[in-house]
Amino acid sequence: MKNSLFSSLILLVFLGGYGCKKTPDPVTPMPPVVVVDTVGKFSNPILPVGPDPWVVANGGFYYVMHTTGNSLRIYKTASMSRLSAARPVTVWTPPATGPNSRNIWAPELHLLNGKWYIYYAADDGNDKNHRMFVLENAAADPTTGTWTDRGQLMLADNKWAIDATVLNLNNQLYCAWSGWENDLGGPQAIYISKLINSYTAEGPRVRLSFPDYAWEKQGFGVNEGPEFLVNGGKVFLVYSASFCGTDFYALGQLTASSTANLTDAAAWTKSANPVFGPYGSSGTYGVGHNSFFQTPNGKENWIVYHANAAPGQGCGDNRSVRMQPFTFNTDGTPNFGQPVPLSQVLKRPSGE
Repeated sequence: MKNSLFSSLILLVFLGGYGCKKTPDPVTPMPPVVVVDTVGKFSNPILPVGPDPWVVANGGFYYVMHTTGNSLRIYKTASMSRLSAARPVTVWTPPATGPNSRNIWAPELHLLNGKWYIYYAADDGNDKNHRMFVLENAAADPTTGTWTDRGQLMLADNKWAIDATVLNLNNQLYCAWSGWENDLGGPQAIYISKLINSYTAEGPRVRLSFPDYAWEKQGFGVNEGPEFLVNGGKVFLVYSASFCGTDFYALGQLTASSTANLTDAAAWTKSANPVFGPYGSSGTYGVGHNSFFQTPNGKENWIVYHANAAPGQGCGDNRSVRMQPFTFNTDGTPNFGQPVPLSQVLKRPSGE
């Protein structure tokens, strides 16, 4: 069955390009989940629908985004474990036509040099035309104010691009994303380039990771959803691997020194095995597309990710938002542990 799926996907690539599909599919009813809401404790999921979740903390609040396919929405909450109680604010809807009018994927909200920026992938209805776009807002609260369209983020070579993320390190901005080598589709790789400012890239694009290992090729060869994590003099680029339509979607990791030239591929070391997933137990399948946050007191680190509650649910709106704490090993590398089952009760993040 796996070989049949792979052959079908290769045929799709040949006929015109195939990206890792994020557009919501029809929802299969989720198995009953017992939500714990007792003092100091909670259980996953924290949001019943939320592919490709992103969170950023600022001013005592968490701001959360995820793929909707047709708009950009921001949740604002003082309690991540109670995210489902927050009401999202739609801050942008796409134009009726044009290069950013369809398939709005994996938005990320970043506070850079005193302004808010949303990076999102979109196309004109044809997946091969997916590119990255940027919005800017000078308001203190990103759910308010005016979002200014900064247009396409012109990444080097202007190739198919999704899942961009940004890092400000040592006063230098970097952008990492998932892309194709050419315009014909095929495996997705992780690229990086410098940014001159928050919406202007400085080439060339440098490939950091390609789906080399078997666990990165399940269903289709995919490296996507890169996310930066900095700790102990090291920079980690945690990415999602394998086709999201399989239950084998998992997190891989690249590591570099925080003093290295991050646009030098030789500066990065790739982990030979997944660092999280691909699946756990009791309602945790297809674990991936993560983000991170730290509690206000700086004592706890949490990973936020999506997963399906049952096998075979694919890349649609069955993907719910989960979170769990993680630690760092003595060498500074993250230790994410295993995806916790839906039945497991967790202590709320400190401060909630």
